[in-house]
Amino acid sequence: MPLTHRERVIASLNHEIPDRCPMQVCFTPEFNRRLREYYIKCKKYTYKPEPEGVINLDLEFLTDQDMLLSWVGWTDETKIIYTPGEEFNDKWGVLRKATEYNTPFGKGIYTELVGHPLADESKISSYKPPDPFKPELYTGVDHLIKKYKDEYWIVGVAVTTMYETAWALRGFEQMFIDFIVNPDIVNALFDIAWTYHFAVAEKLVNMGVDMIWIGDDVGSQNRMLISPDIWRKYFKEKMATFIASLKKINPEVKIAYHSDGYIIPIIPELIEIGIDILNPIQPRSMDPVEIKKKFGDKLCLWGTIDEQNTLPFTNPKTVRKEVAERIRTIGRDGGLILSPTHNIQLDTPIENFLAMIEAIRQPYGSYLS
Repeated sequence: MPLTHRERVIASLNHEIPDRCPMQVCFTPEFNRRLREYYIKCKKYTYKPEPEGVINLDLEFLTDQDMLLSWVGWTDETKIIYTPGEEFNDKWGVLRKATEYNTPFGKGIYTELVGHPLADESKISSYKPPDPFKPELYTGVDHLIKKYKDEYWIVGVAVTTMYETAWALRGFEQMFIDFIVNPDIVNALFDIAWTYHFAVAEKLVNMGVDMIWIGDDVGSQNRMLISPDIWRKYFKEKMATFIASLKKINPEVKIAYHSDGYIIPIIPELIEIGIDILNPIQPRSMDPVEIKKKFGDKLCLWGTIDEQNTLPFTNPKTVRKEVAERIRTIGRDGGLILSPTHNIQLDTPIENFLAMIEAIRQPYGSYLS
């Protein structure tokens, strides 16, 4: 008998074999539009506007995903439409520039950070962050919990929890200097980001989400961006308090941690401070089989489908092969949620995306025989 989406995620988190592998996928706005147009054309699908604060809900249903996400915090302004070259200040006061890029399937935009409101350290003490208690921030997740929690696994997203918010406010290079020569500034900036995102996460847990997704990109392609000692000095205690405080509110809530790139040196300590799920396990930075072998008895792995090469630059056969390999190896005893290791980019062929979805939806046992 098929499991519900919620039951499927719970089985995997309990390291049990589900009926099929649970799945979660995010999209860039440009791929979002392209995929929606595909379904309208080929599936006779009529788009209905989503509730305020909910993004891609229709596509999550159409692709049969198991986790519904609500984004609050640094990343909750994803519905804005940008003009190439325009500059604007986001709600944190960070100056961004809409920068255009080209793909075989059209043009897209990323908003690059070009100005930092706390580059001048004298402004730190008087800086006022956004209000994490605005009711409109939570309309989307309230809708998801009330309408879909019985069927789906509901995730509250509070990523860029400390470091990425801090360096956006201060400046990327200056933040590295501060790690060495200005520890008080680092702690002040981290406290700004921590306080905001903890208020968000606390609210989400009290509302009844099943999981909080936190984290910061501290890995590069083949090494950490910062040393493990720097991570221990500035990150570890604050993140431990963050996680413990949420689990005190609800001991059943699960905590997922995100970092792109290579972070093997700190994974044991992430487990120590209470992480349940690791995301995204970029296969060109960390071998998913090695991560499963070393840490799979203590962590569920979420991600592992290569967005750097397999999805954009290969073919449906290769995509299906990678899905099968992941389930046969790191998913053999459960503990796996399959997902691309980044938002699906505009350069991804629709046929590769559909091959991934169709392969994940196959019965789990068909990959284990």
